[in-house]
Amino acid sequence: MRLFVAVLPPVEALQGLSDAVAPVRGLPGADRLRWTTVEGWHLTLAFLGQVPEDRLPELETALAAVAEAHPAHELRLAGAGRFGDRVLWVGVEGQAWALRRLAEAVNEATADITGEVDAFAFHPHLTLARAGSSRGHRRAVQRVAAAELEGLVAALADYRGPRWEAAELHLMKSDLDGGFAHYETVRAWPLARWAAS
Repeated sequence: MRLFVAVLPPVEALQGLSDAVAPVRGLPGADRLRWTTVEGWHLTLAFLGQVPEDRLPELETALAAVAEAHPAHELRLAGAGRFGDRVLWVGVEGQAWALRRLAEAVNEATADITGEVDAFAFHPHLTLARAGSSRGHRRAVQRVAAAELEGLVAALADYRGPRWEAAELHLMKSDLDGGFAHYETVRAWPLARWAAS
């Protein structure tokens, strides 16, 4: 199974972001992006890669311990940015430090099981779109010019969504169907209810 660990924003947060993104999709360069669907929006804490099913109980035990040791925390989707000329994302405000700690703990707890270690520093974000082929119809991958992508970032720079509580840790399964990813929760654990210090 191809797995990752994530926090899922609630419907209200997703609706607010969807409303803000809708007009941006009509701006120059937006048509050359592959936009992620609202149903797939999440905050990835760790990508685990291919995990054999027989390691799943061990993985679930490790993630349950992480959830038990980390508190629920308040976040909001806010601002925007890009990774090079390839990815458009919306950022995270609020207790993002608690989300970072959670991501670090997930990586530490799962490294021995999956053999995957995230070499990049965790940057809390929700991916909105990626440069690439439009609906898979073109042979050559199209890249959105940095200036066009920067225009999309600027259009979302002032976005501030509603505050929400990150209260669950989700183990997610990713299935690729015709080049599009479909995500499904394998299991979820509530985060601790004690105050973060």
